[in-house]
Amino acid sequence: MIELLAPAGDKEKLEFAFLYGADAVYFGGQDFSLRANAKNFSKEEIAEATIYAHKLNKKVYVTVNIIFHNEDIPLLKEYLLYLAAIKVDGIIASDILVLDLIRELNLDIKVILSTQASVLNSYAAEFYKDLGVKQIVMAREALKEDISNIKEKTNLEIESFIHGAMCTSISGKCVLSNYTTLRDSNRGGCAQICRWVFNENDEMPFTMTPKDLNFIDYISDMIERGVNTFKVEGRMRGIYYIATVILCYRRVIDKILHNTLTDEDKNYYLKVLNRVANRDSAPQFYDHLPDENDQYYDLRNEESNQDFLGIIKEYDAEKKLAIIEERNYFKVGDEVEIIGPNHETYKSKITAIYDEDDKTIDVANKPRMIIKVPFNLALEKNDIMRVKLNI
Repeated sequence: MIELLAPAGDKEKLEFAFLYGADAVYFGGQDFSLRANAKNFSKEEIAEATIYAHKLNKKVYVTVNIIFHNEDIPLLKEYLLYLAAIKVDGIIASDILVLDLIRELNLDIKVILSTQASVLNSYAAEFYKDLGVKQIVMAREALKEDISNIKEKTNLEIESFIHGAMCTSISGKCVLSNYTTLRDSNRGGCAQICRWVFNENDEMPFTMTPKDLNFIDYISDMIERGVNTFKVEGRMRGIYYIATVILCYRRVIDKILHNTLTDEDKNYYLKVLNRVANRDSAPQFYDHLPDENDQYYDLRNEESNQDFLGIIKEYDAEKKLAIIEERNYFKVGDEVEIIGPNHETYKSKITAIYDEDDKTIDVANKPRMIIKVPFNLALEKNDIMRVKLNI
């Protein structure tokens, strides 16, 4: 089975991820997670999310992937017992302590090895398999031959990141944040030092961050090599990013499985994905060692993306009127697109805008204001309106 796995930084992102095509989500609790700055989930929210997902016949995986210190251990046992009791579908971990404790407690829960363990060879994979790991999240630095070798030698389930941020160091091995800011990158506090601009002795400023990951061209090859789960990075990202990225990969995967994917399809989705974030993207390590085309070495312009215009909250089919929660400025006369999980992308023009009192206005310019816009198209709740993409 092929699984599309989405990030979920909070309940709203979880719901949009499932709506737009994710088979499963992963998120952290308020303890022991590498995204300490995300909103994350309380214990009660984890239980609610698990029930919600299972009603949709979907799955949730909880990250317990920090590097543990002695003071963390007393609470860890209680936490693992709780996650097993509420029947989350799996735990993502990297520290051997967690793997050993799950076996010691005889917990009936799937154990997934985090990318933080940096597995790149079959010997390491076998070692973790003997500790009870059922699935391995490949190191982001894995070449395609590494994936094939591990699958052939171990028959473990393989999970690979296909989209999102990259680390300038080997995953799980960076200490730049610790050194410069005393924020421990392996305990959820990464300050993303690799994205800073450096300027020594008034010489030319430079950066050393990699471009984002983008595997849109390689999904078919990855399926053939035995990848089971395709993972998108981004628990700190917003709902527009999650909805757009998940919808693109959902449609690409489905077209591959039905043998209908064309080069035109891939080119289109690649262009959409390159618009949704403010950094360039590349396949990185998959088919070659990264070179100067896969890194930023000098200054770059990372403008905030303003494509996300609003969310359809309701559609009155009789009046052909959409009630929209505005997210970015737009005006009468603008050309827009409507994306949604249950229809192809619609293109339309804003012919009128009304406020909540049905008064005509020319612009929508207050974030989260509720407005009404006429559309002849049959829209659905939680469809997303964006700028027309000229691609």
